[in-house]
Amino acid sequence: MKLPERNRDIKPFIVMEVLEKAHEMESHGIDVIHLEVGEPDFVAPKSVIIESNIAMMNGHTHYTHSLGDPELRSAICMDYYNKYGLGIDPGRVIITSGSSPAIHLILSVLMERGQEVIIPDPGYACYPNFIKLLEGIPVPVKCEESNGFQYEPQKVKEKINDNTAAIFLNSPSNPTGHIASPENMKALAKLGKWIISDEIYHGLVYENKAHCMLEFTDQTFVINGFSKLYAMTGLRVGYMIAPPEFVRPIQKIQQNIFICASSVAQRAAIKALISCHDDVQERKAQYAQRRTVMINRLKSMGFGIAREPEGAFYIFANAKKFGQDSYKLAFDILENAHVGVTPGIDFGANGEGFLRFSYANSIENINKGMDRIEAYLNKQGIK
Repeated sequence: MKLPERNRDIKPFIVMEVLEKAHEMESHGIDVIHLEVGEPDFVAPKSVIIESNIAMMNGHTHYTHSLGDPELRSAICMDYYNKYGLGIDPGRVIITSGSSPAIHLILSVLMERGQEVIIPDPGYACYPNFIKLLEGIPVPVKCEESNGFQYEPQKVKEKINDNTAAIFLNSPSNPTGHIASPENMKALAKLGKWIISDEIYHGLVYENKAHCMLEFTDQTFVINGFSKLYAMTGLRVGYMIAPPEFVRPIQKIQQNIFICASSVAQRAAIKALISCHDDVQERKAQYAQRRTVMINRLKSMGFGIAREPEGAFYIFANAKKFGQDSYKLAFDILENAHVGVTPGIDFGANGEGFLRFSYANSIENINKGMDRIEAYLNKQGIK
């Protein structure tokens, strides 16, 4: 079987391969601590679950408008006004089945075949594959550990040419947990290219403040959703805020490929925005405690953390003293310590030698996982 070239060039999402291997081990009775997966361990807030059931009972089981439930779109605009002081027309908001379709839709209207899109290295593992599937060219820009893995605007500028369609920005970042500074974002905005600002981890911030790219430029597409902040991963509801001139082109693609996001999930998302502030704050406090515990444990074992992450629920730790091959090291830890972690190479060539640890797990499990890794390192004689 001969696959299309765009398919042959797609790399696996390694974190999923770690997770699948861990599930296989668990099926044989092995207890695995999951510090690899980027998914909240919390269930959706109780009021969201209740609202989902009410929506079903009340017959909200049909297609919505292809741009999304008007009430949800208005609620999102109110949320952005409250958080950032931004006045956004609901007509610019497009609801999608999670943030991934939003990325696909945006690239579909921004990028011609053969055009380039700048991405951070390390950065979210799926960005290059989104670009390649639409026959574009991902252009990585090295982001340095000493700088909190932020873009250096001058390095970005050096990669820009007439064939550059857009720049991806992810803050707070997956995999690093770091936040782009306002000065950094302003400098990127001045480069004159479309910016795709992935803000899915907004709200999960423990130090400083995450800014929306719309505070600095209108030449941007903002992506967000309900999976991370509200622990609604399985409900699959995300959204974008698009420039007005792109709404209709995106809508036509949505109508053909996705039709609309889940009607029930959209009703649940309205409830999340209106009623779940206390749930979010309580869970955020727990994430902050877990973050502190994990950072302290990793540092005590000798992992390098040049600058502590400010957001999301990840720590991207330098593991080079334990091995230069992060893929091999991650699977060795899984098989021998029974702890799932993600190899840094999943996030780009500049992520090699690092491991991503997720603290979207209980403090009890985090400590148990750290104990196992410490015992593994001691046994290997590489602590």
